[in-house]
Amino acid sequence: MDQDAVAKAFVDHYYQTFDSNRAALGGLYQDGSMLTFEGAKTQGAAAIVAKLTSLPFQQCAHAISTIDCQLSGPTGGILVFVSGSLQLGGEQHSLKFSQVFPFFSAPILVF
Repeated sequence: MDQDAVAKAFVDHYYQTFDSNRAALGGLYQDGSMLTFEGAKTQGAAAIVAKLTSLPFQQCAHAISTIDCQLSGPTGGILVFVSGSLQLGGEQHSLKFSQVFPFFSAPILVF
């Protein structure tokens, strides 16, 4: 599977899960994973899931505009850059977002 296909499969799975059941994202993070959101750093799978599930909105829908990826490092890592819009439940206007996912070795994705 090429890097673009891996990135697209991951992004599709991540945001579908985020939109439907944020608590289920824990399996995609490790103890060394770091989430930086609005200047606050959160480390570890359990802490990241706690942060994501405590966000002040219950319903949301991501619309992905771009998925860009590139190889990174000698072990086959991949950097995935995502941008798009986020529609919150009950809100008229969507918010723009961007997110970066670093994989330090080629991810093995099982959905």
